[in-house]
Formats: sequence, structure tokens, C-alpha cells
Amino acid sequence: MTTDVTPLVDIEVEHEAWLDELPDAALCVQKAIETTFAHMQVTEQLDIVVLLADDAELKSLNKEFRQKNAPTNVLSFPAPEMMHPHLGDMALGFETCLREASEQGKTLKDHLMHLSVHGALHLLGYDHIIDAEAEDMESLERDILKGLGIADPYAYGTTD
Repeated sequence: MTTDVTPLVDIEVEHEAWLDELPDAALCVQKAIETTFAHMQVTEQLDIVVLLADDAELKSLNKEFRQKNAPTNVLSFPAPEMMHPHLGDMALGFETCLREASEQGKTLKDHLMHLSVHGALHLLGYDHIIDAEAEDMESLERDILKGLGIADPYAYGTTD
């Protein structure tokens, strides 16, 4: 079963290096989230805000919300139920994403799409703290990315 419901995705490019390196970065994020919602058969109109930022911003957010004083690739912030239909917010750090893509032999585009799928799944309630949940989430990511023509991201390493 597929759905005709398209998520509303507000993409804010805070760090222009995203567009310098990948001019269609916003389109990649949009497509990854839409594909995730279709795969997960989301049948209601939900919205997400995505911030394409630099590592300094991700470090600040990571410190404030996760008490980790380091940048990271992607952060997801599920919205409280009272904000429905707003599902939540996601932020991606440019320098970390670019470095990881290079280290893992991936294109920035494929890595950005993977992390957008990963973040969207977090907003839909998935997690990877315990091994069984991680296996389920990674399997979903593989299936979604396969539909986008992107190779298994876990053949290269891990996220988070």
C-alpha cells in the first residue's frame, strides 16, 4: 500500500557550504524524507523542519540537548504530541557529514540521504539504543535506501 500524503518539509540552509558542495542538498533531504514516509506508510499530513548547519551549531545543540560536547552528523528532536502535526526537527552538521562520507568512500549526496532517512525514522519513533532496535532500524534504512538506489550504508560503518 502506498500513500499520496507528502510530508511538509521546511529545509533551512544555515551553512552555505552545503550548497557549495551539493547544490541539490535540500532536494536530497526532501526526497529521502518523502521516501521514508511512503515506505513507512504514513497516512497523515505531518511536517518536519530540517536545519543544514555547520559542526559548530551541531556541537552546541548536542551539548545542550544530549550533554555531549562534540559535533555529530545528525540530531533529531521529536516534537511533543501537543504540537501535532509537527513531527519534529532535524539538524545535520556539514563538516562531520563531509568527513564521514570521505572516510567511508561514499558521496556526500548518498550520506546526506542516509542520514535524512535515519533522522526521519527517529522522528517516527525508531531508535537504536538496544541491539534489537538497532537491527530493526538499520534494516528499515537499508530497504528505504535501496529504493533510492543507494548502497547499504552499514557496509561502511555506523552512524551516531
